Amino acid sequence: MLLAVAVAVGLSHRPSAGQRAADLRSFLHQLTTEVESCSGGVRESLFVLRQIDTGASQDVPTALRVARTAGANCSPANNELLAALTAAQPPESLASYHLGKAVKALIDWAAPDAQRVAAGAAAVLAKRGTPGEPDARAALRAAQTKLDAQRGVVYAALRTAIKTLDPTAAPPVLYG
Repeated sequence: MLLAVAVAVGLSHRPSAGQRAADLRSFLHQLTTEVESCSGGVRESLFVLRQIDTGASQDVPTALRVARTAGANCSPANNELLAALTAAQPPESLASYHLGKAVKALIDWAAPDAQRVAAGAAAVLAKRGTPGEPDARAALRAAQTKLDAQRGVVYAALRTAIKTLDPTAAPPVLYG
């Protein structure tokens, strides 16, 4: 009897649009927090590579360290926040939006795709001025193209929920 009452109460409670929008904002904040160090590391890797390429910096060892650290930060094995992302669950109130697909896509964006971009930047820096540099640059461009496509998958998985519940909400910022 108690179970039947609990089920009836659970079925009769439907979260309001405002509650669902708040759940979405909270979930997006969680995703952003958990992927931020990886995303920022990719951005920094590409920035330091551009600085070296344009001559604005000559500090290749530091740029190489930045790119290698970014690659490590995009691995759930090396980053507690990304490890937490692998266990992230969208709120039950958002179940109809199938946001688990967004979590999976975001994990794939970070590892292996963002890792490959950071590693590609490191390879270009390590091979500067050698016969291997053109191949390293081609591999980096290919990794960036794949990362950009995966970012589109993440954003597409979030788009309907954002558009429906809170058009002012923003998905995680993903660089590449």
